[in-house]
Amino acid sequence: MLPLLQLVPTRLLNSSCSLEKTLQCSCSFHGIPTPSVQWWMGGVPVGVDGMDGSLQVISTMLGPWANSTISLTEEPEMGMRLLCEGKNQNGTHAMSILLMSRKSSLTSQAFMKGLIQGAIYAGIVIALLFLCLLPLIVKHIRKKQAKKTAAIKAKKSSKVRASQELKTSLKPEEQGKPTVATFSESRILEKQDKRAS
Repeated sequence: MLPLLQLVPTRLLNSSCSLEKTLQCSCSFHGIPTPSVQWWMGGVPVGVDGMDGSLQVISTMLGPWANSTISLTEEPEMGMRLLCEGKNQNGTHAMSILLMSRKSSLTSQAFMKGLIQGAIYAGIVIALLFLCLLPLIVKHIRKKQAKKTAAIKAKKSSKVRASQELKTSLKPEEQGKPTVATFSESRILEKQDKRAS
C-alpha cells in the first residue's frame, strides 16, 4: 500500500521585480500537488513557456515548487496591472503588481526639476529685489533716527535754556543797569517780593 501524500495548499514563497533593459518579474510557489502558475496582464492571461509579442514567460517545476518569470520588453501602459497566480486543487495564491511607465517617471522627474528651478529663480529674484530696496530701507531708518535725535536734542536744549534762565534770574542785579525780565523771570521776582514783604 502506498503512503498517502499530505495535501498542501498553494503558497507564494517569493516574488521580485527588476527593471534594467527589460522588466522582469518572478514568482515562486509551493504546494502539494505542485501548483500551476499563470500570469495575467490587464486581466488577460499570458501564454505559458513562450513568446507573446513583447512578453516572454518561462516556468519551471521541481517537486512541490513552481517558479515562473515574465519578461516585458516594451514600455508598459500607465497603471497596467500584472498578476502572478499559483494554484492547485487545495488553493490559489496570487501577487499583483501595478506597472508604471518609465515615461511617467521621467515626466514626474521633469516636473520636480522644473519646480526646483522655479524655486531657485524665485529666490534669486527676491534677493535682487531686496538688494534694490535696501538703500530705500536704510534711508528710511536713518530719517527716523535723525528725527528721534533732533527731538531728544530739542528736549535737552529746552531744559538747558530753562535752567540757564533760572540761574540768571537768581543773580543779584547790577546797579545802574535796567533789568528786563522775561515772563518766567518776572514771576520768580514777584514770588521773591511777596516773601520779602
